[in-house]
Amino acid sequence: MTLKVYTGKNLDELLKSVAEEKGVSVDDLTYTVKEEKSGFLGIGGKVEAEVYCSKDIEEFMKNYLDQFFENIEMQADVVVINDNGFYRINIDAENNAVLIGKNGRALQSLNTIVKAAVSAEFRKKIGVLIDINGYKQDKYKKVCALAMRVAKDVRRTKTDAILDPMPADERKAIHNHLADMENISTVSEGEGNQRRLKILYTPDKE
Repeated sequence: MTLKVYTGKNLDELLKSVAEEKGVSVDDLTYTVKEEKSGFLGIGGKVEAEVYCSKDIEEFMKNYLDQFFENIEMQADVVVINDNGFYRINIDAENNAVLIGKNGRALQSLNTIVKAAVSAEFRKKIGVLIDINGYKQDKYKKVCALAMRVAKDVRRTKTDAILDPMPADERKAIHNHLADMENISTVSEGEGNQRRLKILYTPDKE
């Protein structure tokens, strides 16, 4: 898929036309003007622009993953949900374990590939989280339960603790889970796939 280029007499007319075609409001569109000609006395003007909306992003990711599963000859149901500009993709495949991989590494790699592809296509950073048959939600519960146990030890001993490296979404889940805990705060440290969460004893936090 390449971004579609639309043509109109002026930008306002062009955007109204595209919004009507896509069934969205003009405010829902993102555009980049490729070429603009003024014309003479307002006559004969022309503008060309790349225009897309969130539906196009959803469609791109759905098609990308459908093609991926077709290429590896695996049956899979793909559902893309737009969560206020953050895209959650739910997959249920005939071999979920292979897609998840050991400690979720294959799933993390697939997430990275899809995020890179869609961000490159639409030339902006787009947030994507892929879950396979509820694996991520189960993982969040497990890592948050572990972090809570560690946090209680930190509060009791007044000694900071560092968790094992984990993906950004799991660190965020723990951060949110512990956000309101008295005397406890969290920070991420490290680089790349060695980035991990540190649970800090914070006596002045109530």
